[in-house]
Amino acid sequence: SHKSSKREWKPLEDHSCTDVPWLLLFILFCVGMGFICGFSIATGAAARLLSGYDSYGNICGQKNVKVEGIVNSGLDLTQKKYVFFLDPCNIDLVHRRIKSVALCVSACPRKELKTLADIQKFAETNGSTLCSYELQPSEYTTDPRAAKLCPKYPVPESAPIPFFHRCAPVNISCYAKFAEALITFVSDSSVLHRLISGVMTSKEIIMGLCLLSLVLSMSLMVIIRYISRVLVWILTVLVILGSLGKSCLSLRIKGQLLFIQPQGTLGYRCVHATLTCPSAPSIFLVILFLIMLIMRKRVALTIALFHVAGKVFIHLPLLVFQPFWTFFVLILFWTYWITVLLFLGTTGKHPVPNEEGFVEFRMVGPLKYMWWYHVVGLIWISEFILACQQMTVAGAVVTYYFTREKRNLPFTPILASVNRLVCYHLGTVAKGSFIITLVKIPRMILMYIHTQLKGKENACARCMLKACICCLWCLEKCLTYLNQNAYTATAINSTNFCTSAKDAFVILVENALRVAAINTVGDFMLFLGKVLIVCSTGLAGIMLLNYQRDYTIWVLPLVIVCLFAFLVAHCFLSIYEMVVDVLFLCFAIDTKYNDGSPGREFYMDKVLMEFVENSRKSMKEAGRGSGAEGRELKPMVGADEE
Repeated sequence: SHKSSKREWKPLEDHSCTDVPWLLLFILFCVGMGFICGFSIATGAAARLLSGYDSYGNICGQKNVKVEGIVNSGLDLTQKKYVFFLDPCNIDLVHRRIKSVALCVSACPRKELKTLADIQKFAETNGSTLCSYELQPSEYTTDPRAAKLCPKYPVPESAPIPFFHRCAPVNISCYAKFAEALITFVSDSSVLHRLISGVMTSKEIIMGLCLLSLVLSMSLMVIIRYISRVLVWILTVLVILGSLGKSCLSLRIKGQLLFIQPQGTLGYRCVHATLTCPSAPSIFLVILFLIMLIMRKRVALTIALFHVAGKVFIHLPLLVFQPFWTFFVLILFWTYWITVLLFLGTTGKHPVPNEEGFVEFRMVGPLKYMWWYHVVGLIWISEFILACQQMTVAGAVVTYYFTREKRNLPFTPILASVNRLVCYHLGTVAKGSFIITLVKIPRMILMYIHTQLKGKENACARCMLKACICCLWCLEKCLTYLNQNAYTATAINSTNFCTSAKDAFVILVENALRVAAINTVGDFMLFLGKVLIVCSTGLAGIMLLNYQRDYTIWVLPLVIVCLFAFLVAHCFLSIYEMVVDVLFLCFAIDTKYNDGSPGREFYMDKVLMEFVENSRKSMKEAGRGSGAEGRELKPMVGADEE
């Protein structure tokens, strides 16, 4: 029957559209995002965003309408096109704004002005008045109000920001206080200035090292299959040596205590305690040996999967470039999202006098709910883009695995996978990404509440908030892993999301020990790969930058390079991890529904075939043909046998 054929996992034999209602819902949601974009651009004050406005509600570079109750509003500022802050370095970290009076001026001060006389001379020479509108340049040095109505001096040298007409200080050390709030080791502006100058003078080296980390990451994805066995044994030896070292250290401590306090009741207690303590590492060591003995076949499977994953990247070289196009699409979407957010920030806001006599633009009415819709769109569409990458990789690897003759692979399996995704499975991707969004939003809300209540809530409330955030984070990671396997099942059998998730979950539960081995040993190998790339790039950076004796000049470039190297290694090796997970699910399905007999031949690679044969031989020699490993390799009774 049709249901039976679905349970038999006929790989790549038929394709059908999955989760169409969810695709329609996602399209409807995107139409809503487009409406917000059009509405914010059509009704928003784009001039206020691009040209800027002063503290009295006047938009720079144009004639303005009078705001009731505000003295300096409604001015004709056609000749004054730039926003100038009287105290540009006074940054309010809480409200994320410059806490200063803003004026419209005709030119930014291109050199430092140290006194009121310099400010007056600048106004007379350039025609740009930097003091409040009610003061004339001739009154700057005589009027007592100038102390409050003129800028704080020395006025730093500034230049207009391109396209946004704001005067910004040229010297970055102006924001030393802001930087100190973010970087605790910066104690004065001179240190910050040296750090920034070190980055600027080393920018060519930084770019070269970033390129080196990119090349190392791409190379490691190909060669990791040759060193995976070595990495596994390094892990085993390190853990065993660590346990032995702990045991020896405990025995040594025991001997010292016996020598110091051989008599008395207190001495007896110490001897008794130290006699029992060393047994804990010894028991752990025995347990570790037993675990390694039991898990050795699963570890061997992990090594085999890594070896096959390396072959996948040789046959499907375009997989290496998956992080590039995903990152590119995300950057495009985030740029669009931020642009709409800026326009949305000016939509529906009306000038309202505040307690200081200045004008604030506040959003009123139901328009504020558009912000929430826009934020949900950021999360859902970002997760949708990442899920498309997962489905594309899964489809390409599934095509590779279930094609017996690799010569018959499509010319570009990646493009074939993208084609299947667009034609059949966008609804499944939309549903899976929506589930992650449902978990991510409450976690972000709780994190925001925790940040806002920092220092105000009691210890119990803080503990409960952190526990809820942690639980939601764990749930999100588990759902992400299950989603990835559901996408693989969809790519194999073209079933909807719920059916695919259920089938994949059953397969994972039946192979729980193998999953544990792959997710521990495999993750450690990938972690070592990331460490290798970061250390290699960092070592090259030290060799190239170490000619600078002052550490403040080269330490920040080195930190930037190492962070970039880690991010690049994480992006590329996460693709490798994804390929290994897809290969494992394909392998588990292959061994469950095929046994190598005529008509039920395996699809797997020769390396995995050797693993299966070795497992069967070891089971026959041990006389455990009906054991747990045997159940994993036998075809499922009922679904396969009519």
